[in-house]
Amino acid sequence: MAENFNPDKQHTLLNEASISGTGLHTGILATLTLKPAKTGFGFQFQRIDLAGQPIIKADCDLVTDVSRGTTLEANGAKISTVEHVLAALVGMGVDNCLLEINGPEMPIMDGSSQPFVALIEQAGIIEQEDEKIWYTIDENINYFDEEKRVEMVAMPATEYQVTTLIDFNSPVLGTQHAGLKHIKDFRKEIAPCRTFCFLHELEMLLDNNLIKGGDINNAIVIVDKVVDEEELKRLNSIFKKDKIEVKSEGYLNNLELRFPNEPARHKLLDVVGDLALIGFPIKSKIIANRPGHSSNVEFAKKIKQYIKKNKQNKNIPVYDPTIPPVHDYQFIEKTLPHRFPFALVDKIIELNETTIVGIKNVTINEWFFQGHFPGNPVMPGVLQIEALAQCGGILAINLSGEGQYDTYFLKIDNCKFKSMVKPGDTLILKMELSAPIRRGICEMKGTTYVGNRVCAEADMVAQIVKR
Repeated sequence: MAENFNPDKQHTLLNEASISGTGLHTGILATLTLKPAKTGFGFQFQRIDLAGQPIIKADCDLVTDVSRGTTLEANGAKISTVEHVLAALVGMGVDNCLLEINGPEMPIMDGSSQPFVALIEQAGIIEQEDEKIWYTIDENINYFDEEKRVEMVAMPATEYQVTTLIDFNSPVLGTQHAGLKHIKDFRKEIAPCRTFCFLHELEMLLDNNLIKGGDINNAIVIVDKVVDEEELKRLNSIFKKDKIEVKSEGYLNNLELRFPNEPARHKLLDVVGDLALIGFPIKSKIIANRPGHSSNVEFAKKIKQYIKKNKQNKNIPVYDPTIPPVHDYQFIEKTLPHRFPFALVDKIIELNETTIVGIKNVTINEWFFQGHFPGNPVMPGVLQIEALAQCGGILAINLSGEGQYDTYFLKIDNCKFKSMVKPGDTLILKMELSAPIRRGICEMKGTTYVGNRVCAEADMVAQIVKR
């Protein structure tokens, strides 16, 4: 992810790029081609080896198998082991991509996302015109599986973060955890981490012919029991190796781990890949204790249901009081002529060419509470609109260049009051340009929020006048 990467814009690939490899479970050689896609396309797989070349959307509701990876099925077609390439796309900040493949399973490569990251870097990433709509989590979303002792939670946060914890009761693996604080760190910290399994699982899969594309080099095999010479000879034959051995570290062929906690990091990789199936980019802190594909997908469904239920609240500003504001009260006082008791904006937390977000901390000491429903104080709706107008004035004046300006209301339309604002609330004021400013006329859409709750909204028109 480049340093000048804008996380609030959608991105796709600059060119197409291909990679070939064998599927871990099917053993079928396939070529995957990543292609650019238009905004809003998301991630979609296309089986170009089948009649009609059916498309399968990356969607948790289309998952049909999670026994040995994540499998999607739609339109009479299946595609398996999708999690590693999806993790690579999310980790590299790609939003829209068509994944063409001429087989039923993604190539396993070395068992990590690194080959797919390299493929994305080869193709290049390009910023698209449309904004990326982030969906925020405003309350904890929990998932439990008592039988598997899985516990997952999505918590409110200002960016996408993931922490995983694993405990397989194995003396070799022990208890491990891994964290991803910033998605930009995925390429270096998470992408190289390979999938893993225990030797007893590998033996079961081999006995049932379920890993036809398995190779000693595309997974970490953890040995948690004594292995006799007969078993080593059998493994030598299966994997066509001269010598397979287990040394003191407890890994087959005594391979060198890329990180001391590589298994926990790979579980994190799987979480990122499987949660891509939500279909919406989210800002949330994910904590996953003992995750697996089954729980990841069920958790993704739960988050998707939450987002769909609250979709009308998309793109709601997130206010973190610990982050310094873009502009403080002194700047507002210099820009606007308003003074007590009509100074209704405390600080500005976002300001760009089309949008401004301000904050008004509503306390019991406000002058208007003395006469507005004493004993049951409610902030007057007209003052919410006035606070929005002051925010809009700062945006308009900021776009007007040098000189001193005032803004005056010309019109208010579609004004609705939806929820009460009471003492102790933090009122978030958002104003967005509805059209470019022409001849000093400024059209805006305004909304006030407390948390993710819409309190008031209106379409406003104002005139900018030079003092």
